[in-house]
Amino acid sequence: MTSQLDGEILERIRAALDAACDALSRFTPGAIAHEYKIGHDPVTEADRAVDAVLRSTLLREGEGWLSEEGVDDKTRLGKSRVWVVDGLDGTREFIAGVPEFCVSIALVEDGRPVAGGISNPATNEKFIGSLETGVTYNGKRVRCSQRTSLGGAVVLASRSELKRGDWEPFRSVPFKIRAMGSVAYKLALVSAGLADATFTLSPKHEWDIAGGAALVLSSLGFIQTLENTELRCNRENPGLSGLIAGGPFLRGELMTLLDHHLKSAHRC
Repeated sequence: MTSQLDGEILERIRAALDAACDALSRFTPGAIAHEYKIGHDPVTEADRAVDAVLRSTLLREGEGWLSEEGVDDKTRLGKSRVWVVDGLDGTREFIAGVPEFCVSIALVEDGRPVAGGISNPATNEKFIGSLETGVTYNGKRVRCSQRTSLGGAVVLASRSELKRGDWEPFRSVPFKIRAMGSVAYKLALVSAGLADATFTLSPKHEWDIAGGAALVLSSLGFIQTLENTELRCNRENPGLSGLIAGGPFLRGELMTLLDHHLKSAHRC
């Protein structure tokens, strides 16, 4: 993107986050009705309302769209520029009144997340950035952790995965495991250096991670799949087996750790 276009995109993201958080404020966390979609994921009127606001604020002619609540229009596959959004990532936390949910936005160009924004209205946190400009956290320039070892690092883990026991094999590893809802929010915290890394061994979708991925990449961190491949978005099947993200100097140690774990799991 050119500097002028980059500025216009970031302003569009900023405006969309503000509009989405305004729409979300009409609903009360911890006191909202919900139902379940196929796959047992909860959904609320807040999810749908914010999704509609994002679409009306972000989308322009010639651009594609992929969101959790919208119908997947496959014409996006022929677009070079696609918005990948989740109006409410962390719906379970929102329903429970836990302040670990967010609005997540990513602009994907030719399969790569190039700009993104994440806002947690419960904590008044806003993360915005692009590959060209870097990342700001509540208006202040930030970057990923520069830690060079996992010893003493803070690694964010899914509450659901912790409850299932998925992280038990990592209890003896010398990093601090911190429970946190919303994978998008976890990635945003990593992008701002407020945590050193995060990973998930559970299936995700592009709308869960694209906004956070754009921020991590924009703050010079790394993010990749469990298969040790580059993250690509706007694929025909938006599902992912899991992901790993963190500060740039932790990539090797994290990949070695997870590769050993995955090989052991396959042998069992």
